[in-house]
Amino acid sequence: MRKGSCCMFTSGILGALLLVTGVALFVSGVFQTLIHNKLKREITLTEGSKVFATWKNPPPPVFMQFFFFNVTNPDAFLKGQAKPHLTEMGPYTYREYRPKHNVSFVDNGTKVAAYTPKFFVFVREKSVGDPSVDTVTTLNIPAVAVIDRLKNAGFWVSSGISMYMSSIGTTMFMTRTVDELLWGFKDPLLTRLKTIKSDTEEYFGLMYNKNGSNDGEFVYHTGEQNYLDFGRIYTWKGEKMLSFWKTNQSNMINGSDGSAFHPFLTKEERLNVFTPDLCRSIHMRFEKEVEVKGIPAYRFTPPRDVLASGKNNPENEGFCVTKKCLDDGVLDVSVCRKGAPVVVSFPHFHLGDKKYANAIDGISPVHEHHQTFLDLNPTMGVPVRAMKRAQINIHLDRVTGFPLTRNLNGTIFPIVFLNESVVIDDASAARIHKLLLIVTLVSHFPLILATLGIILLSVAIILAYRFYKNKPSAKKDTSYAPVSAKADDQDEKNGTYIGMTPVDKS
Repeated sequence: MRKGSCCMFTSGILGALLLVTGVALFVSGVFQTLIHNKLKREITLTEGSKVFATWKNPPPPVFMQFFFFNVTNPDAFLKGQAKPHLTEMGPYTYREYRPKHNVSFVDNGTKVAAYTPKFFVFVREKSVGDPSVDTVTTLNIPAVAVIDRLKNAGFWVSSGISMYMSSIGTTMFMTRTVDELLWGFKDPLLTRLKTIKSDTEEYFGLMYNKNGSNDGEFVYHTGEQNYLDFGRIYTWKGEKMLSFWKTNQSNMINGSDGSAFHPFLTKEERLNVFTPDLCRSIHMRFEKEVEVKGIPAYRFTPPRDVLASGKNNPENEGFCVTKKCLDDGVLDVSVCRKGAPVVVSFPHFHLGDKKYANAIDGISPVHEHHQTFLDLNPTMGVPVRAMKRAQINIHLDRVTGFPLTRNLNGTIFPIVFLNESVVIDDASAARIHKLLLIVTLVSHFPLILATLGIILLSVAIILAYRFYKNKPSAKKDTSYAPVSAKADDQDEKNGTYIGMTPVDKS
């Protein structure tokens, strides 16, 4: 009995202490603050931090996929008899390696500078065909670029160049292999122009000279002084602002490069990302919660107003540098493409004005297949999956002096769309799982204490109930003896009475 009562009182006292302590710690948020501060110190771009090594040489494989648009009716389109009919060819997939080079700390270690060269290796098993064999019929981009450059040269100059182009067999469309379109070929027109203007590049390719190249030096905030600045770009090519666009707001370099984000993200945040391919910064908004290899994540994606026209989104007014602005969903980037009439959009004009997709047969935007998104673990800020999708188009319009363009009317003509994708590898996912488990256990330690307290209090209550239920009372013991005595006396009397009963002899 003494042992049971000791356990009962010990469980009760310990349970009450644990419950009170757990509730107090939970209300004060001490442990949650402790682990949050620990993560803020660890997630920095500083030598020896947990994320610095993976930032310099990311382990998850990055793939770049190219989907080309093959033109099946070029003659009918040029004659104005039909809309261009396109068929999609792809993917042609390349493994992308992007280790950071020349990493150095600046401004007393508060910032880090680096170059990110990109190397591409073809992956046959993830592709639809052989890029050295498969051919694509598409716009003759060098010819279109020359024509566009001469649109203000006057009728006689344009006519002379037009006749020269015809004499060497230059047309508005060309058929080339995927390799040539991507990595470059010697163009006859550009070769002839080089004899006139020596600085003319006679080779053309969408990715010409980009295998092994970089986008210039980036300087990033380390996040050591303020965790919200982790990975944020400080300068690009030595500049804090761009100079392509008309307004300061449009020329701002905002956010990170898309590879790093601060920890403890919220659904209400506007994530800014600067991308040199678009020559501008864009922003993303929370779309939904997802899970990647068991890791919880928030999906952020560009909303419609990112590429909306200035009339529908005043923030974008500075991106129109021509007299005739484009409508929603497309961005004229000729100002940062040496004057070439290049227009970028999301694939199949996703989130764009319907007129652009309606002008082309074979174009059909689907949100799941054509959206750009980032899946980020909100606790760590780590990208666990990403799809960066963009489409390269050429702006076709009528140019005086060039008969080949007489039936053109401002078509935004798709050439290729790119999908740069990454999914966290298994080893990195296992490390994230372990870190998240530690964070969860430490953050919920007060609740664990409170739960143990409740369990011990429950045990104490059960022991107390059993103890008092089984313990006999003094009153019950004293009342039992007289009753027994009376019963015995009665038995004796009954025995005597039965023994003296006369026997009936008859």
